[in-house]
Amino acid sequence: MRIIDFHTHTFPDKLAEAALESLQNSSESRAHTDGTIDGLRESMEIAGIEQSIVLPVVTNPDKAFSMNSYAAKVNESFEETGVFSIGGIHPETPNIKNVLKDIKNMGLKGVKLHPDYYGVMFNDIKMKRIIDTASELGLFVITHAGMDIGLYPPICCTLDSILDVMEDVKPETLVLAHMGGWMNWEEVTEVLAPKFKEYNKKYDDAGEKGKGIFLDTAFSIGEIDWLVADMHRDYHQMSDEQFIKMVSAFGADRILFATDSPWADQKDYVDRIKSMILGSFEDGEEMLEQIYYKNAERVLSKR
Repeated sequence: MRIIDFHTHTFPDKLAEAALESLQNSSESRAHTDGTIDGLRESMEIAGIEQSIVLPVVTNPDKAFSMNSYAAKVNESFEETGVFSIGGIHPETPNIKNVLKDIKNMGLKGVKLHPDYYGVMFNDIKMKRIIDTASELGLFVITHAGMDIGLYPPICCTLDSILDVMEDVKPETLVLAHMGGWMNWEEVTEVLAPKFKEYNKKYDDAGEKGKGIFLDTAFSIGEIDWLVADMHRDYHQMSDEQFIKMVSAFGADRILFATDSPWADQKDYVDRIKSMILGSFEDGEEMLEQIYYKNAERVLSKR
């Protein structure tokens, strides 16, 4: 069975060691690769993952073009590596429309947002303009949702902000990372699931399952590999029961397999999700295919 990891991170070889050290120190969590593309490829081979999507996080407004140019260069070797990068942007980046057009013209297919790194709410007008323009250009948007263990509050992608964007902007394709909101899964299930089904109905009815709203599984299940055992004891991943509840509520056709590598072990995620889905649903094999690769194929093929 094919597997596409829809949410990973890498860094240029010369920056990877320093970047990982900084991020590990701020989050007190341990990386599972060396942060390079070669390290990701080794992890993919062990896990049996055919393709990984790299999500660049633009923390400096002036670095968007250079980071996207690097992403396009990464994609030149996609047939060999199985690693494909989308684009990134910052709400303070000059000429946002032109940058998004460049992302489209470079063939990057989507754009990653991380409101917490920007210090800007997900439903800020600047973010809405990015999401709206991305939809016009046929780019999917994927955003960090919920807490980030490496950053201090406030949380910038909340349920209220997500609902506001859905109502006001009506994004064509939006992926909410970390199962819709890290550490907020009960409320996500209760509040967001009914809105999801209503929002996605028009795409489902039209046979356009590659459009609409999706969740990804990145950094949401299993155990966190802490560098310091007694740090962040209040932080945890969802239980198996909560994961199954969310799959039932949102539908397997709206969930994307994702790990957040290097911050989670790809092989562990492959095994855990397989065990949970096949052990909980009569049609588990079909559902697993949707989560592992079919949903990702649909999103990517629409771009």
